[in-house]
Amino acid sequence: MLEAILLIRRGTAGEPPRHEAFTLAFEPGESVLDGLRRLREGADPSLAFRYACLNANACKECMMLLDGRVIYACTARLEPRRMQLDPLPNKPLLRDLATAIAPPDERLPSD
Repeated sequence: MLEAILLIRRGTAGEPPRHEAFTLAFEPGESVLDGLRRLREGADPSLAFRYACLNANACKECMMLLDGRVIYACTARLEPRRMQLDPLPNKPLLRDLATAIAPPDERLPSD
C-alpha cells in the first residue's frame, strides 16, 4: 500500500493559518476526496470540507487548492508524497477546507 502525507489547512477565518499533517495509506487510483472522507471518518471527525457528488465534476463543491493549484478533490488522485491542501483563496473561509459557496446576496437568512 502507498502512503501520502496530507498537510491540511486547519482553523477558521480570523485565526492564523496552520497546517496539520496526516499520513494516509491508499490504493492507486484513490481520489483526494476519498482520502479526506476516510480521515474524517477514522482520524478526525472535526475535519471540515465540502462535497456533493451529484454529478462528477459538475457540482464544484469539492474545489480546493492542492499545492497551490485549484483542483476538484473528487478527480485529483492521491500520490505517495507530501500534498498540501488549502481552501480556495477567493471565497470566505468557514473552517478548514470549507468555504462559502453562494454569494452573500444568494444565501438564506441565518436568523
